Amino acid sequence: MSDTPDSAVRTYTEQHRTAFLDDLADWLRIPSVSAQPVHDGDVRCSAEWLSAKLKETGFPVTEIWETPGAPAVFAEWPSDDPDAPTVLVYGHHDVQPAAREDGWDTDPFEPVIRDGRMYGRGAADDKGQVFFHTLGVRAHLATTGRTTPAVNLKLLIEGEEESGSPNFRALVEERAARLTAGAVIVSDTGMWDETTPTVCTGMRGLAECEIELYGPEQDIHSGSFGGAVPNPATAVARLVAALHDADGRVAIPGFYDGVAELTDTERALFAELPFDEATWLRTAKSRAASGEAGHSTLERIWARPTAEVNGIGGGYQGAGSKTIIPSSALVKISFRLVAGQDPDHIQQVVRAWAEAQVPAGVRHRITFAPATRPCLTPLDHPALQAVARAMGRAFGQKILFTREGGSGPAADLQDVLGAPVLFLGISVPSDGWHAPNEKVELDLLLKGVETAAHLWGELAAALR
Repeated sequence: MSDTPDSAVRTYTEQHRTAFLDDLADWLRIPSVSAQPVHDGDVRCSAEWLSAKLKETGFPVTEIWETPGAPAVFAEWPSDDPDAPTVLVYGHHDVQPAAREDGWDTDPFEPVIRDGRMYGRGAADDKGQVFFHTLGVRAHLATTGRTTPAVNLKLLIEGEEESGSPNFRALVEERAARLTAGAVIVSDTGMWDETTPTVCTGMRGLAECEIELYGPEQDIHSGSFGGAVPNPATAVARLVAALHDADGRVAIPGFYDGVAELTDTERALFAELPFDEATWLRTAKSRAASGEAGHSTLERIWARPTAEVNGIGGGYQGAGSKTIIPSSALVKISFRLVAGQDPDHIQQVVRAWAEAQVPAGVRHRITFAPATRPCLTPLDHPALQAVARAMGRAFGQKILFTREGGSGPAADLQDVLGAPVLFLGISVPSDGWHAPNEKVELDLLLKGVETAAHLWGELAAALR
């Protein structure tokens, strides 16, 4: 009996496994740490290495795109099908800092394979998950008899994600005409666990602010003036206390404007996941779950907006006592946003709320950092279903759906390009992103290859 298309992809992947892993190991040896200026040359070397490897893979167009910071890599492989849709893959080639003394068992930039895992900085985040697309597109061509992909395939691999992507949105806006696509695939994400393949449907956005309060022109004696002039530290405490109501909802008027509520279908899909709250709490190093009443833990961290105090300070912090009224105090607050919320609107309502909390005689200043928009792809979107089908063919089992509680540059791609964002990742929580002994499970990495091989045909059919 001849191979089925799925088994042919698996056979091709296994035949090229050794060379694929050798190439990935070579890339991991480049310490492309974007956060450390001493590695600026290594980040550039990483971009050049990837550009050359994509050319070797078969991409007829590979370019290094300069930014005010680290370079990005762009590649393009047009389809010979005139009706083919266009798909853009996003990832990043920079990595977190790493040193043996941080607790690594081996040199973080000398990858090793042990017990079916490859250990090395970037193995999962994100070089491994970028690199599986190289073998994936080759398997797609080899097993379909095509000479070009079934879609017009583009890649944009940035070099500053681990430094907050400070130049990414400007790059996307500048190059928007080259990046136009009908769908965006983000391969900088993960699955639920080793035995539960999942597709992420969205990420929350982020707005951050620092609120500074100023009272007396200098610290003053609490005996001489206490109870008779406003205390900025007390004002900060009251402001923080007013941030949530008794049910854990954010108490800022207008904060929930536009929030996309979960559907019954989405709640049911969340409930299918093998979530154990006791295990989750151990991972969180916490003793109890808490949050907005009427929502499960997964709903709270994936689909509900939040306000968190990240830091608070003011007044004397040293040993012993110092009986003063401090001249200033501050609080840092971050807001995680969900689909339907606009960061500009959030800034407006937070400013109005804070101003209303500040007592007479206290000056205030609010500073917002650049915001990240939320992104969400509806469950019934044809492109999302194509990703789930491709992954199901690779894993041979039902694919479940998740969301991400964090935030990332994917929302910039959705916002600027106007295309749905789909998440395709095979990393698992035990991979240790940003931690010592980061690794990737080799069997799952190869499932990523297979998924990518199936994906282009699935998307070509879904997006026509």
